[in-house]
Amino acid sequence: MAAPLVQILPAAAPEPRKPAWLKVKAPGGPNYITLKNMMRDLRLHTVCEEAHCPNIGECWEHKAATFMILGDVCTRNCAYCAVAHGTPAPLDTGEPRRLADAVAQMGLRHVVITSVDRDDLPNGGAEVFADCITEIRLRLPETSIEVLIPDFKGNPTALRLIVDAKPDILNHNLETIARLYRIARPGGRYARALELLDRAKDMNPELLTKSGIICGLGEDWDELLAAMRDLRAARVDILTIGQYLRPSDQHLPIARWYTPDEFAELKRYGLSLSFRHVESGPLVRSSYHAWEQVEAATR
Repeated sequence: MAAPLVQILPAAAPEPRKPAWLKVKAPGGPNYITLKNMMRDLRLHTVCEEAHCPNIGECWEHKAATFMILGDVCTRNCAYCAVAHGTPAPLDTGEPRRLADAVAQMGLRHVVITSVDRDDLPNGGAEVFADCITEIRLRLPETSIEVLIPDFKGNPTALRLIVDAKPDILNHNLETIARLYRIARPGGRYARALELLDRAKDMNPELLTKSGIICGLGEDWDELLAAMRDLRAARVDILTIGQYLRPSDQHLPIARWYTPDEFAELKRYGLSLSFRHVESGPLVRSSYHAWEQVEAATR
């Protein structure tokens, strides 16, 4: 009797080896441990931890962190993001006060506040962003405040709540090129992201706006340059560009690694478009060296 036929499937393409310039020191310094304990004691979340940021050791040693409000479960499921998705917990009305307590304990000169998407809430949680800004201003009026906000499904009322609270920087990340939105960011819309940033300038022309792009999801070089031009046309002041790092095997694969020279070229191109400041490099994330970005953009 003939042996049964066995179908041999081609092996999956191996993940490209991480280049040397992306290797970072494991976190563990004294400030890192202190800050980690403080976050647990105050029942706060940071995007540094939830998104597996490679710069967590460096930033936390400098007593800099990006706080993530509105819980740690997102209502969207972006294919590049490490943050958990599903049904969020009920709104925590005490969170703004605890966050302001943490900022005061750390004595921060610049604080970044972001959130998960909360499409289950009428204004996407915009009121909580505004309350956080208010609470921090009461304790530390000299501290500059940056908010990294969701798109709120294009809701202008939600955006107005945040703009009226007067953050120093309003950030919404474009993340990727138009062609890849359906795959990488199915809950978002490329045009809607640009419209939000442009509308914020209409609401307050003096407000510094910021956005970020991650490279390596499958975009072409010319598409990347086009996205940068789109952001500048939306009057964005500060741009961050960094390398995509795959959080797990369930996330989008890395299409390719960009070299430090390529990131330098992207920075030069961004400055030629008249962005006030461009932070571009393999390890750059939206809030990486944010305290330096606000100073550079306001010189």
